[in-house]
Amino acid sequence: MRYLTFALTKGRLAGKTMKMLESLGITCEEMKEKDSRKLIFTNEELKLKFFLAKGPDVPTYVEYGAADIGVVGRDTIIEEGRKVHEVLDLGFGKCKMCVCGRQETKELLNRHELIRVATKYPKIAKDYFYNKKHQTVELIKMNGSIELAPIVGLSEVIVDIVETGTTLNENGLVVLEEVCPLSARMIVNPVSMRMENDRIKKIVTDLRELLREEQCGHAN
Repeated sequence: MRYLTFALTKGRLAGKTMKMLESLGITCEEMKEKDSRKLIFTNEELKLKFFLAKGPDVPTYVEYGAADIGVVGRDTIIEEGRKVHEVLDLGFGKCKMCVCGRQETKELLNRHELIRVATKYPKIAKDYFYNKKHQTVELIKMNGSIELAPIVGLSEVIVDIVETGTTLNENGLVVLEEVCPLSARMIVNPVSMRMENDRIKKIVTDLRELLREEQCGHAN
């Protein structure tokens, strides 16, 4: 039996994913070793391998078959546009992609004026403004603190992920429009989906059942 390889997004997403998988009996003790220098962690018994990667790289590893399964935020899946199957919404890491700016710039959005938009997510921003709003904008690709752009006059608005909105409020910015809801998703390599259908299907089905039980628990 060949190894099934997971690419997990470093940080909170990886931690929460492993917690969920452990509920199904899918464990990897090597990953718990704090000082480990290993890049790939193995569970020999279950024939599973795990490695951690930066979010934007996870869909790349999965598309090219270096990983069979990946867990990454939906924002990254859309922005990277890789050929992968999105099979499950894992329900954690929930946030929203939003258009934000000063309250007075709302009028510019309503009038569909030509404005500058700063963002780390040019593909998502372009799709939203051009295909959904039919508004022509000038996109400025940024990497750092996006909130700075409208404050220093680089752009009228930003398109960014909003969790609590605290940073926006502290800087005199507000959510002007919602682009799309986001959360952690499980993605699968298309070839792996065919070759390892039973193994992958079982993991997805068991996770789906676990999520359903959790939801029922919260509802009660």
